[in-house]
Amino acid sequence: MTVTAAAAERLIRIGEVARGAGVSVRAVRYYEQQGLLIAERSPSGQRLYRQDAIVLVRFFQQMFAAGLTSRRITELLPCWVSGHTDAEQRAMLRAERERIQGKIDDLQAALDRLDEVIAITDTHP
Repeated sequence: MTVTAAAAERLIRIGEVARGAGVSVRAVRYYEQQGLLIAERSPSGQRLYRQDAIVLVRFFQQMFAAGLTSRRITELLPCWVSGHTDAEQRAMLRAERERIQGKIDDLQAALDRLDEVIAITDTHP
């Protein structure tokens, strides 16, 4: 899609999205290739994104860090955008939450063990 100069003023370039979200331009292109972001095009062919692309990219980064795939993020994106879900989507969201909570619990257990080792080594240099 090509935008007019007036409409382009409300849009931001790919570099601005990347800087604002703290990711590389390559990552923003990847999200577009995966269908997670939609770019419009300036008359000269530059990618232009809505202002909310920064928030979306940060969301994608968090979900990737939590172990979600781009396919799963694509499935939950409508829930994020609209705020509405059906029963199947809610079940998927709850399952992902439980999986992430399990990872948090495992990490907390590892952290507790490290604290024990640190405490032991602090008293026995």
